[in-house]
Amino acid sequence: MSTDEDKLKSLRERIDQIDRQLLRLLNDRAECALEVGVVKQSELQQELPVFYRPEREAQILNRLMQENTGPLAGDDVARLFREVISCCLNMEMPLKVAYFGPEGTYTEAAAIKQFGHFATTVPMASIDEVFREVASSGAHYGVVPVENSTEGMVNHTLDCFLSARVRICAEVELPIHHAFLRHQAHQEPIAEIVSHAQSLAQCRGWLDQHHPGIPRIAVASNAEAAKQAAARPDIAAVAGEMAAERYGLRILSECIEDQPDNKTRFLVIGKQTVASSGDDKTSILVSVRNEPGALLRVLAPFEQHGISLTRIETRPARSGDWSYVFFIDFDGHESDASAQGVILAIREVALEVRILGSYPKAIKSSS
Repeated sequence: MSTDEDKLKSLRERIDQIDRQLLRLLNDRAECALEVGVVKQSELQQELPVFYRPEREAQILNRLMQENTGPLAGDDVARLFREVISCCLNMEMPLKVAYFGPEGTYTEAAAIKQFGHFATTVPMASIDEVFREVASSGAHYGVVPVENSTEGMVNHTLDCFLSARVRICAEVELPIHHAFLRHQAHQEPIAEIVSHAQSLAQCRGWLDQHHPGIPRIAVASNAEAAKQAAARPDIAAVAGEMAAERYGLRILSECIEDQPDNKTRFLVIGKQTVASSGDDKTSILVSVRNEPGALLRVLAPFEQHGISLTRIETRPARSGDWSYVFFIDFDGHESDASAQGVILAIREVALEVRILGSYPKAIKSSS
């Protein structure tokens, strides 16, 4: 046996040994998770126990990424442990998560990124349906898009908060990478390129360079585009890799978006109040009359208490009396003394202040 073969045999034996250790440790972790579930059930007999703890998960994943010394990348570590957490949580309480569908969309990818593959994810036909499914307890949680780095806010999601009594439990940031997809057996020239209108706009430069003159057709979603490409070999689709996997398409080119740092922010909605993780964001809804100085009176307390705003959006109220609603995101948790001072001060000058939720900030990429 050669020296190289001896080294390979030794390394493979070492890998087998490590795999056995991993198997034992994973089962030890699962046993601990089951014991946690038993404790929650016994201590919270007067109310439904909360099994999904986004603040705890954020603390675990952030710590592991910080402690990681490689050669695994931090993002890969986070993905691996997300699945471990998902598996253990499924043993405690199987979760049903509604998302704005159809299957193969970026929203489904965001739901899987947050909850892992062990949660049951269910597509909904509209953002409204996701809110209704959560509000009626048809699903434990919902995932909806709220903001894109190039296209701005998703106003429909903001409007749903005006009437739906749900809370924001977490946020997810997902890099948006588009791919150029075709049927596995394609031979015909491309007759048309289909995708969602925003995706076509985000890839305009690449399409102009590589496929000039071919008609571009906007459809309801990237998943619908992938479905059409799977049915017709003469159609090419612009969509994500998940859509390619879901509909059995061939990826001809990856990352064809003109802006490589394009991201979409998603919100996880539920009914629970989330405890502080130590690195949180709070979202509130503030209703005011349309009168001079109204916005200034709302914003002044943030400066007085030294709190940083991360987002403010304005939407007309549904009351029809010319009042307006501000959606405000700021750093910190609603339980913080400074946040409580701000909210109290705003309530003195606003028609209504509603806390939409405090939740861990999205886990940042290590790259």
